[in-house]
Amino acid sequence: MTLAPVTGSGLDFVKRDQRWADLERLRSGNPMYDATIEEIKGRRIRVGDHWLADFASCNYLGFDLEPEIMDSIDVQVKRWGTHPSWSRLLGNPALYPQIEEQLTELLDAPDTLVMPTITHIHMSVLPILAGKGHIFLDSQAHKTIYDGSMYAKGLGATVQRFRANDPEHLAELLKAAPTGEAKIVAMDGVNSMTGNAPDLKAFAAVARQYGALLYVDDAHGFGVIGERAANEISPYGIKGNAIVKYSGETYDNIVLVGGFSKAYSSLLAFLALPTWLKNHLKVSAPPYLYSGPAPTASLATVLAGFEVNAKRGDAIRADLYRKSMKVLDHVRALGVYTPNTGNTPVVELPLAAGEDIDAVGRLLWDRGIYVTLAAYPLVPRDQIGFRAQLTAANTDQEIDELNAVITELAQAGKLRTTE
Repeated sequence: MTLAPVTGSGLDFVKRDQRWADLERLRSGNPMYDATIEEIKGRRIRVGDHWLADFASCNYLGFDLEPEIMDSIDVQVKRWGTHPSWSRLLGNPALYPQIEEQLTELLDAPDTLVMPTITHIHMSVLPILAGKGHIFLDSQAHKTIYDGSMYAKGLGATVQRFRANDPEHLAELLKAAPTGEAKIVAMDGVNSMTGNAPDLKAFAAVARQYGALLYVDDAHGFGVIGERAANEISPYGIKGNAIVKYSGETYDNIVLVGGFSKAYSSLLAFLALPTWLKNHLKVSAPPYLYSGPAPTASLATVLAGFEVNAKRGDAIRADLYRKSMKVLDHVRALGVYTPNTGNTPVVELPLAAGEDIDAVGRLLWDRGIYVTLAAYPLVPRDQIGFRAQLTAANTDQEIDELNAVITELAQAGKLRTTE
């Protein structure tokens, strides 16, 4: 038998896929992408010989730099080793039930279940919840929610998109869905790009009206926003116990997903859910059955983070609010557009039409400001820009430096305006 000559490798199709061309250009040539960070001092970072103020961190409460939290690691590592690698179904270090007990109390939830990451949760839990039923997906939902929905679709679920911030459109879709089949409404809490929180009460009411489960990923809200109370010292509320409590809602027909990798600076994620569903996921969700657990250091810092949050979390959040508004007020006074219409520490700044993200990124770099560049295809072409994320560990001097560069970009016509 004569074989045909080989004309190319099996990876040639990857090279021909031009969707990633813009991002590859930035990755290979822009210092803001794929950087190796050599050193940190507070919220300043050194890349090579270049020091920058870091506004790309999601460590909103500054827990990554809290001495009390860092000091908690050693004692637990000496007790448990660096990584007790049983799957959770096989064996749980006592740190896990301790975390779930304290987390359930903090969230005022029926029960909680922790897994390694939010991505693990979306990819495993969404297909289990949906089965052969229906997922109604917010058009602005995080990519990891979308990916979990697409995996569920591959297993037999139907996926429909509803317009962001439009509970009436969701109601139309739910009303038209077959009765007697699973219906999951999947959406973000505080959106990772806009920084805005949805009208959760409205969406919860629609979901309950049509017998749907509301599945909410509040990765960027947990630790920052929380229940409203007479003694709150900032509009973020108190306790940082996430959007369900912030909205004054109950967990009836709501599953809340969140993570510790943002505000708590620890590798761990969770679901707030009924106990029966928790027990079902213990025998059906692959991350619980098969995945190695989070490192001991992460479990230790979560527990220490609970202590710091209880002692001074509200004061930290009040300072974070002040710093966030220092930037948001400046942006709005300049007439620069940001989709953040509220007060959270996520400040997205789209570029003016025709402006080059590579050039803007280099200017930010030269001015000593490190941000998250939002390039195509990570965002649609009309949303290309950059995102600054404020943390409690950023100094006022660093914020002044950021505001100065925003002013420079605005005056040069590089940023989209509100006009």
